[in-house]
Amino acid sequence: MSRAVGTYPSRAVVDLDAVAHNLRVLRGRAPHSLQMAVVKAGAYGHGQLPVALTALAAGADWLGVAQVEEALELRAALDAHGVPRDSAPILAWIAPSGQDWARAVEADIDLSVSWTWTLAEIAAAARSLGHPARIHVKVDTGMSRAGSTPEDLPALAAAVRTAVDGGQVELVGAWSHLSRADDPSPEGLASTAEHVAIFESGLEVLARAGLHPSIRHLSATAGALWHPEAHYDMVRIGIGMYGLSPDPEVEGSAELGLRPAMRLEAPLTSVKVVAADRPVSYGGTWRTPTRRWMGLVPLGYADGILRAASNAGPVTVLADGGPIATHVVGRVCMDQFVIDLGPARDDQASAAEDAPARVGDTAVLFGDPARDRVPSADQWARVCGTINYEIVSRLGERVPRVHIHEGGNTAGGEGRE
Repeated sequence: MSRAVGTYPSRAVVDLDAVAHNLRVLRGRAPHSLQMAVVKAGAYGHGQLPVALTALAAGADWLGVAQVEEALELRAALDAHGVPRDSAPILAWIAPSGQDWARAVEADIDLSVSWTWTLAEIAAAARSLGHPARIHVKVDTGMSRAGSTPEDLPALAAAVRTAVDGGQVELVGAWSHLSRADDPSPEGLASTAEHVAIFESGLEVLARAGLHPSIRHLSATAGALWHPEAHYDMVRIGIGMYGLSPDPEVEGSAELGLRPAMRLEAPLTSVKVVAADRPVSYGGTWRTPTRRWMGLVPLGYADGILRAASNAGPVTVLADGGPIATHVVGRVCMDQFVIDLGPARDDQASAAEDAPARVGDTAVLFGDPARDRVPSADQWARVCGTINYEIVSRLGERVPRVHIHEGGNTAGGEGRE
C-alpha cells in the first residue's frame, strides 16, 4: 500500500480514463476475442485494484495476475467491492510446490497447470473441498519457461483427462506465450509462426485425450496488435492497457492511439546557484560547466528510479515562466537526484527573484508527451538501456499512486491504492 498523498513528496498520477481508453482501442485490434486485463505486479505499478475495477467497467472479460497470492488479494478486494465472481474471472499462473491450493480453489481462481505434480496437488485440494478446480493447461511453445513441452504434454493430458473424469478439475483453457511477437524481422516472424504451430500441435494432443478447452489464448499485447493469426479465443492485454507500446521502435503509443496512463512527478525541494566547475552528487561524475542553477528532485533508486539514469534521465520542470526541459546530472541517489536548471548570471544568488524555477515547482519525469509535453517512459527506457515495462513496474511502494479521471477528480480513495 502506498502512502497517502501529503505524507510523501512525490506521486504517480494514474489516469483511469486513459486505462479504459486503451482497452477500447485494443479491443478494436482483436474484436472477436475475449479480453484479459493483466494486472500483475500491482498493475505494472499503476495500482492493482483501481485498475482492475476500471478494466472490468471498460468491458474486460478476464483479469490476469502472475502469483497465486496476488490473485487471492485481488479476489478479496473485489469481493469487498461487491463484484460478482462470475463477472470477474481471474487467472493466476505462478505458484511454488506446496501452495495452499485449497484457498485458491475456494476463491474461484483459475490456475495454470504445466506439470503433472501441479495437477496432482490441485486435484487433491479440489477433492478435499468437494468441488472441481478450474485449470488452464500451459504448453511450452518455445519460451522454455513454464509450460509442458511437446514431449511431456501427452502424459499431462492423460492426467488431466483422469482428473476431469474424477470431478477434481474443469479444463477451462489452454494457453502459451509468444516470445518474439514484437519483432517484425524475418527471424522474429519465423519464431512466432513456430510458436503458433507448436500451440496447434499441443491442442491436438489435448484433443486426442478428449480434452477441448473452451478458451485458447496465446497472445499478449504484441500478439493482439501485430499477429491476428494468434488471437484465438482470448488475448491478454498487459503493457498496452497502460498506454505503452510493447516495442516503440515498431509503433509508438501515439501511433497506436494509446495514452500513457502514469505521470510521475515530484516538487523541487531545493533551487540554488552552484559555482562553476563544482562536482554534483556522488563520485563527481558531472561538474558544473559554468555558474548554474541546480534543482533537487526527491526521488531516487529506493523509489525505483534506475541508477542508470544518472547524467541522462529527462525531466521537465513546470515553472511559472514555462516548462524547462532538462535532465538528471550526477548520480541518482537513494532518495533524490539533481537537475540542471541552466546558467546563472554573476549577479544572481539562490534567493534571486528571477530564478528559472522555485521550490515547490513540479518536476515531471515521465507522462504523456502527446498531451502534456513531458518526457515519456520510453525515453527513460532508452537512456537506461531497458524497456518501458521496467520503468513503470519497478516504481517503489512508498510513492503514492493518485488515481484520477480525465477531469482531474481523484478516484480510488484519497490517492491510495
